Amino acid sequence: MKRACMLVLLLVLCTPALAKRVKAQEQGEPIAHLPEVAAFMEEMALRHQFDRADLARLFGEARMKPSILNAMARPAEIKPWREYRPLFVEASRIERGVRFWAEHEATLQRAEAQFGVPASVIVAIIGVETFYGRNTGAYRVVDALATLAFGYPKRAAYFRDELEQYLLLAREAAIPPLSIKGSYAGAMGIPQFMPSSYRNYGVDFDGDNQRDLWRNPADAIGSVARYFQGKGWQPGAPVLTPATQAAEPGKGLANRGWGYRMPLDAWAQAGVTARNEKAGEAMLLILDGANGPEHWLAFENFYVITRYNHSFHYAMAVWELSRALEAARDAPKDLR
Repeated sequence: MKRACMLVLLLVLCTPALAKRVKAQEQGEPIAHLPEVAAFMEEMALRHQFDRADLARLFGEARMKPSILNAMARPAEIKPWREYRPLFVEASRIERGVRFWAEHEATLQRAEAQFGVPASVIVAIIGVETFYGRNTGAYRVVDALATLAFGYPKRAAYFRDELEQYLLLAREAAIPPLSIKGSYAGAMGIPQFMPSSYRNYGVDFDGDNQRDLWRNPADAIGSVARYFQGKGWQPGAPVLTPATQAAEPGKGLANRGWGYRMPLDAWAQAGVTARNEKAGEAMLLILDGANGPEHWLAFENFYVITRYNHSFHYAMAVWELSRALEAARDAPKDLR
């Protein structure tokens, strides 16, 4: 009994200190003292004429966030397909997607006509990324990009470039860099564009002389469509077809990427037969589905979806959500 009381007393006494340490970890460590940050600031001053004092103030506020590094180590895409799919192809996302489509139907029709990307794919991207603008991220973009640029060696060069692009974007849009929040990877707004994508593919789609992907669904819709067009989307071309695998030779070529594509007749000779398409080049996907292995042949438009996120699981979720949205829109209203 005495020992239990002492333990409780120790916990009570330690709780404020423990809470303080946890809070400090959540706030993150300053990064301005890092030599890599000093070199980056100098480069931004020389290359893009940023004011050195402004940069010093900005990076004096930036923080290295351990939670961001932890999130990078366990992305949802590493889940097996049977666990990943239900996260996105589910009733509430389909229902909200149908409403989003109805609310912005004219804008989606215009985007499809102008850029050649189906409205269902545009809506599915926005649904997977942010639940139609509801979940756009809670990290300051400066913290996310700085953490990954200076604390994540595996992809430091990429995120350093994105940090550069972000500061240029914030200057162009006259937005305080510390004011914008996004994902743990630094993606922003309704469509979760990285800064380089925002600058290269963001469009003013409602004619108000602003490219606002944070608050404006019309600009988000047009920008997603423009992004896919820029990455090579082929209007009217196939995306995926189910396949049957009758022999083993094709298995070693599965899930290898677009560089391992072959004509459909070559796949047939390797023992993999497309069900719904007769021609074209495709790559083989074998996914761990809820009812066993799923075999798919994926065409160039599927590869284009992976330019948004390189995960095959991600691209499959976008495509299947787009099909589910089409089916829900076509269903009689009393069956929805």
